[in-house]
Amino acid sequence: MTLIEHDTQRVEVDQDFDKFAQSQEAATSSTTSLHSSLVNYEWKHGRRYHSYQAGSYSFPNDEREQERLDLVHHAFWCTLNDRLFLAPINPDDGLRILDIGTGTGLWAIHLGEDHPGAKEIIGNDLSPIQPRWVPPNVQFIVDDVELDWVHAGVSVEPYDYIHCRYMAGGIRDWPRLVKQMYDNVKPGGWVEFQESANTLYSQDGTLSKDNAMVRMMEGLILACDKIGRTLDPAPQIEKWVKDAGFINVEVQKFRLPIGSWPRDARLKEVGTLMAVNFIEGVEAFTASLFRDVLGWSQDEVLALNAEVRASAKRGNAHAIFDFLVITGQKPE
Repeated sequence: MTLIEHDTQRVEVDQDFDKFAQSQEAATSSTTSLHSSLVNYEWKHGRRYHSYQAGSYSFPNDEREQERLDLVHHAFWCTLNDRLFLAPINPDDGLRILDIGTGTGLWAIHLGEDHPGAKEIIGNDLSPIQPRWVPPNVQFIVDDVELDWVHAGVSVEPYDYIHCRYMAGGIRDWPRLVKQMYDNVKPGGWVEFQESANTLYSQDGTLSKDNAMVRMMEGLILACDKIGRTLDPAPQIEKWVKDAGFINVEVQKFRLPIGSWPRDARLKEVGTLMAVNFIEGVEAFTASLFRDVLGWSQDEVLALNAEVRASAKRGNAHAIFDFLVITGQKPE
């Protein structure tokens, strides 16, 4: 295994940083109607959730959540220095590509626009929330990746590259998923995982254990453990990939700051987006898991959400996630 650690220098604080200024252009996406049973969504706690395989994913799929997911896509893209993937592939070589848990489909659409030579880019998800108008080499299917991989109406030809990003809290059996990826990628093909290690820390001691963002993350990890869908798979993905039989496994680590406090311009942009992710997304994070799994009252959840937003806006706690990218190749 090769570990490549990016941003190894200490993340310097912008001493001119005063207060967080929220600036964001809301991204909108039209939705596609695939079948009445799929769009007969479940509503709870004032948010909309998927109906297919109901309960297997604990976060909403409404327009507010779609905007947040698109924002996170941009944060990850910026973190990787304006790259969608790190695996040593060229999609324009007529590659067949799968995007697991595609969400709004933005990664697949972005890839299709940048690489028109890709033969086929398939995004699957539990929710049919992807746009109707997409590049000609992109298509979306409603599917549960934890079931056996049989796609009705879709070619069973193996994939050249399989991409899996931001699936923490959504998978019950990660080793089985990785094995299915191994079985469905061509010899010589690649897989790539992009996940944050979901334990917040600071390099300068400004993030205390009683910070609301820390308490929220700890609660989410506990709730996901209770339902058997870990929120922190990133530290174990390397082992699962190797156990499945992949070779040339490489782990690359990046920093995801929370807030616009970094001095570095790129990290400042990423941090600003991640702070908005906390401010706008905290309700989606806590609505189901804290109330339905941990048994918190509505008032307790609302109080925590307010504290999380306030902490993210202040930016005086210099919180960081590690962001891991794990790539592996199936032997020829």
